[in-house]
Amino acid sequence: MKNMLKNFTILYVEDEEMVRKSAVEYLERVAKEVLQAKDGKEAIKVWREHKPDIIITDISMPRLNGIDMASYIRAHDKDVQIIIATAHSDTEYLLKAVELQLVKYIIKPITKEKLIGALEKSMELIEDKSKFNLSLSPTAQYNAYEKVIYDNGKEIKLTKNETLFLDLLAHHHTRVVKYEEIESAIWAYDGMSQDAIRSLVRGIRKKVPENCIENVSGSGYKLHTYSD
Repeated sequence: MKNMLKNFTILYVEDEEMVRKSAVEYLERVAKEVLQAKDGKEAIKVWREHKPDIIITDISMPRLNGIDMASYIRAHDKDVQIIIATAHSDTEYLLKAVELQLVKYIIKPITKEKLIGALEKSMELIEDKSKFNLSLSPTAQYNAYEKVIYDNGKEIKLTKNETLFLDLLAHHHTRVVKYEEIESAIWAYDGMSQDAIRSLVRGIRKKVPENCIENVSGSGYKLHTYSD
């Protein structure tokens, strides 16, 4: 596992300093980079700045607990792998963990074996995503893990909203993505205007192969892959 983790950044969140220090010391021996936070609010700040690949967090913490922190991060980041650790097995938390697509729910005390098991599961999920590539034309591909378009090996630059839009269409490329889904993913707080979506689509169509993005009248948009 040591070699497998060398490319990943881990954020460890725990309010008990001795527990956090011990875990971080071990993780620093196997991971590319290890970040740490003492509560949920600090963890959100670190996540925003560094975008770690894996988050390991306690549930019971001051200011903001691990479940609420995970809920916030998951709403904005579908790719980060989140592992929850707790001293108690609580059915409500277990159900929430499933809803939030968390990797693992570890019962304390955290042993090296439990940690390795959870990290290996995280890496499997990351590896699965890294294989998710869609051909948009004979020369253009979309890498869903990197969230990047490559055309003839050259990266096509996308804006933040263009990336969110294309990633949504890519993950649901077998069907039409509804306007409501697009609004929720990109304009959840501001609401989506017709001008905003038209402007977004007009901009991204200049960067992707012709006829790649179809507007289905009254419904939404669909991404056409090269194999369609």
